[in-house]
Amino acid sequence: MTMTNEELQQWTQEISLANFQKPYVDNVEFNPRLRTTGGRYIPSKRVIELNPKYLEELGEEEFKGIIKHELCHYHLHIEGKGYKHGDREFKELLKTTNSPRFCKALPSQKQKQAELHYYMCTSCGEEYARKRRVNTKRYGCGKCRGKLKKK
Repeated sequence: MTMTNEELQQWTQEISLANFQKPYVDNVEFNPRLRTTGGRYIPSKRVIELNPKYLEELGEEEFKGIIKHELCHYHLHIEGKGYKHGDREFKELLKTTNSPRFCKALPSQKQKQAELHYYMCTSCGEEYARKRRVNTKRYGCGKCRGKLKKK
């Protein structure tokens, strides 16, 4: 599903009035450069940026949860209360508005996370599975300090 920034602005204003009984008067926009998060609130600009991939891959209901989460940041910041993830007021507002604390991982990102790199020691035969690649010229076996090779 595709949505314009104007439609997103309208939808965010409706969600704000329905769930917070307060108007959302600032800008909300799509930011396709976001990679590891569903959205973010930028206090200095008073702007909410949302990742369009979440709308495309997980649907409107999950995306609505992300909007509500960012609106929690926004409304608490405007009122001068604790709007950061660790603040008690933020956690309480998430509960009262039934907003998610975290967003789900994107299906397209889950495939990338599953990739592991396998290494084997040429001396003792110890095997290693790593999420990140290892520089075999710089690092050796943790058991015998032998050379590692890609398996």
